[in-house]
Amino acid sequence: MRDLVKDNSLLVLVISRFNMSLGFGEKTVREVCRFHNVDENTFLTVANFVSEKDYEYNNVSLSSLIGYLKNAHEYFLEFNLPNIRRKLLESLDCSSTNDIAILILRFYDEYVTEVRKHMELENEVVFTYVEQLTQGFLSQDYNISTFAGKHTPIGNKLKELKDVIIRYYPEKNNYLLNSVLLDIIQCEEDLNSHCQVEDKIFVPAVKAIESQIKKSGKIYYVESLDNKPTNKEKIDELSNREKDIIVCLTKGFSNKEIADELSISINTVTTHRRNISNKLQIHTSAGLIIYAIANQLVNIRDIQ
Repeated sequence: MRDLVKDNSLLVLVISRFNMSLGFGEKTVREVCRFHNVDENTFLTVANFVSEKDYEYNNVSLSSLIGYLKNAHEYFLEFNLPNIRRKLLESLDCSSTNDIAILILRFYDEYVTEVRKHMELENEVVFTYVEQLTQGFLSQDYNISTFAGKHTPIGNKLKELKDVIIRYYPEKNNYLLNSVLLDIIQCEEDLNSHCQVEDKIFVPAVKAIESQIKKSGKIYYVESLDNKPTNKEKIDELSNREKDIIVCLTKGFSNKEIADELSISINTVTTHRRNISNKLQIHTSAGLIIYAIANQLVNIRDIQ
């Protein structure tokens, strides 16, 4: 085990997400895994994948892999992302006169909200489905391809945030800001690697189990899963006119100015704004601005 970590220090995170402690001395991988009741094949599959070595998903334990993924979610949501926010608060000048700093922080908060919804959906819907699947139960209207078809990398917006800070936040010799930028870069890479583990190991392993159950002919169905829409799905639900109105709101337009700009009545503007609030569950102009930036309806540099 020590040789594995020496070869790739990122495996320290993998070890912790399998609930295995350090201080394993000269124990082998098998000995460490058995001591912590971790499936050895699953650990080696993830470790090899993260280390960009050959891996095989057919022999993984889905229950062990789900435990790993849930622990990764807890790490991001309860430790890493909150820690980055604390460092952002310390490094940015969030006085009322520094609009860029406030927008950066709001952008980050909106992003974290998206990540939380993304991971909570996986915890509550996807992993529940797979846990039932391992017991031989299929869902009549849900399968892992439904998840895979909508699964997108969640680290990319951190890259955008990093670029925004570098391009638009004028600071000199801010060592703390440089430090948090490095944290953001590492978190982006870690999140994207996490998504790759789900795409390249978790999804194929689940598809294999689904196929085995269907071939067996002994199919038992469970009730439909509550697949709640993600933020990406919500933005897809908006009409083009509603998106136009959000863009106008980010420019500070009043209802009358929006009506004049889009050649519609003020009552129509009011109706659209109410529908937007109901769909997105966002009820303030500031919230819509951050939402528009996070979902690439507008660019942060276009905000007044």
